[in-house]
Amino acid sequence: MGKPNKKKKSFTLPSAYTVLLIITAIIALATQFIPGVTAAKFSDLVMAPINGLNEAIEIAIFVLLIGGFLGVTAKTGALDAGIGNVVAKLKGKELILIPVLMLIFSLGGTSFGMAEETIAFAALVTTTMIVAGFDPLVSVGTIILGAGSGVLGSTVNPFLVSTSIGALKGVGIEVNQIIVIGTGVALWLSSLLISIYFVMKYAKKVQKDKNASILSEREIKEAHDAFIGNDKSEEVVEFTTKRRIVLGLFTLTFLVMVAAVIPWEEFGVTIFASTSFLTGSSLGHWWFSELGMWFVIMAIIIGVVYRMSEKDIVGSFMDGAADMVGVALVIGVSKGISVMMSTTGLDNYVLNHASSMLNGMSPIVFTIAAFLIYMVLSFFIPSTSGLAGLSMPIFGPLAVSLGFKAELIISIFSAGSGLVNLVTPTSGVIMGALAIAKVDYATWVKFVSKVLVAIFISSSIILCLAMMLV
Repeated sequence: MGKPNKKKKSFTLPSAYTVLLIITAIIALATQFIPGVTAAKFSDLVMAPINGLNEAIEIAIFVLLIGGFLGVTAKTGALDAGIGNVVAKLKGKELILIPVLMLIFSLGGTSFGMAEETIAFAALVTTTMIVAGFDPLVSVGTIILGAGSGVLGSTVNPFLVSTSIGALKGVGIEVNQIIVIGTGVALWLSSLLISIYFVMKYAKKVQKDKNASILSEREIKEAHDAFIGNDKSEEVVEFTTKRRIVLGLFTLTFLVMVAAVIPWEEFGVTIFASTSFLTGSSLGHWWFSELGMWFVIMAIIIGVVYRMSEKDIVGSFMDGAADMVGVALVIGVSKGISVMMSTTGLDNYVLNHASSMLNGMSPIVFTIAAFLIYMVLSFFIPSTSGLAGLSMPIFGPLAVSLGFKAELIISIFSAGSGLVNLVTPTSGVIMGALAIAKVDYATWVKFVSKVLVAIFISSSIILCLAMMLV
């Protein structure tokens, strides 16, 4: 008689919260042995998550309010009807959604640094992709790699390019922005094409065979329950006139959101200067507080237009916000890592020691080494504007003293930080989008690893050619 088959136990990565807390603990421990930094106390470790949440409170509240807005909109049935209508029209051509959406997100990334704003689209895109026959990982790939490719190849992104140029001017270095834009376009388009290839390749496999998904059964079930629901599998929601109007208002909400964060004055556009009557800040100067209230206002308008009762509007809003509590918390916990870095001075320690490694290198070696160093720095300092302000006054003069173009340091910084911010757990955007789509961080790492290698190689080639030719 043979032995009974025993199912092997597979290793499961802990939840996002546990992973982030472990990283925070490792950093706190490391400070005990590194000279020149402030050793983290046990109390620093204990308080890191709540201090991180305090630092990220605006985006956390923004996420909750988006959840409320989506809750009200979902209650009208307009999203289900609209998505069903789009998917029906694209029957057999659903794959076209991926490159179109990724291109749109990437345009936002390269122009105004679209990152945190993509969290607002996560639920809608995930629902659309599931209905279209894909899985939630396709949604996350579309959003993160789409917008991320644009940020990686920033051309006029004020949070990266403008901040870097300003920091270099502060130490007496003038910048030719044509070089920055040209190199940025090459980085943007190459990384976007690579990302589209990998996402579409995976999406085709999943659409053809659901067993090809690398998501676990639990992830698939959680996503299906969250975005489709057990009672909606056979339900066809009619696309009525009222629902069309609601969907129009829904679209308008996001168009205004995008317009509100584009720094128009940076591009010489002044037509929005008198639009401060609603929030006190004109379009182009809104941030998470103003955006959050915009979503609240539009949730109320949508509820009224659909003739929902006050009780239904409030109840749907609260239910939608409740669904986003976990997302808000994971964003705060991830921010706690950078808080730990800054309070102990470990971020400056890494920055100063990294810059000293670049002295006396040939152009190609310098380029690759600086690329790798910026990848490391971006893990510890995920804020592009913060890292630009800290690093450019150090790396810019160093590059000039070695005979290299300071403009290319901006492109190297853009590529290095952009690549790491596609996967780092210290990014609230990554962890937030994954939490919404019900995708484990380990699953995302498994999927995106090959993409990162391909983008690293293509970006290295582009940067080395730029260093030799410019």
